[in-house]
Amino acid sequence: MKLSPLLISLLFALPLFSQNNVQIDGRLQPLLNDFFEYCETYEIPYHSKLFELENIDVVNSLTLSEEGSTLGMLRRDAAGKVVAIDINWVAQLDAEILRVVAFHEFAHYFLEYSEHVCDDCGHIMSKVNSSYFEIVREWDAHVKVLFEESPAYLKKYRKAVTFHGSHRP
Repeated sequence: MKLSPLLISLLFALPLFSQNNVQIDGRLQPLLNDFFEYCETYEIPYHSKLFELENIDVVNSLTLSEEGSTLGMLRRDAAGKVVAIDINWVAQLDAEILRVVAFHEFAHYFLEYSEHVCDDCGHIMSKVNSSYFEIVREWDAHVKVLFEESPAYLKKYRKAVTFHGSHRP
């Protein structure tokens, strides 16, 4: 059976069309763009991971209570694959809090933080952050720590050290 060049082109292009359907809430797009600029600075790949998502959205379905609120989370499908990044609508009441929460959730996904680094220690990846405004005041230093201590960066760095540090005959 002989396939026409047009059919072959369509077969190769189909996966590209089907994966470029991530929906990004316009309120989060500028923050995502900023995050991706840092990814480029630290040489962390993000493009293919982005298009594995269904959406990045501000939602009203996350817990809000006096006992504790969920300001953001990664949503997974039945198989455990991350399909969305959700940010609680309440985080957008303050632009600085929104920025910290968004970077926190983006870092879980794109920088491969599978866990929080502490309970409440003034790090963007804290489980709870009672110091949003302190983080924002020293934003560049906190973002540097966020990226340089991330699993994605450390994995990339270790590969580079192993390759450059090995002695080849």
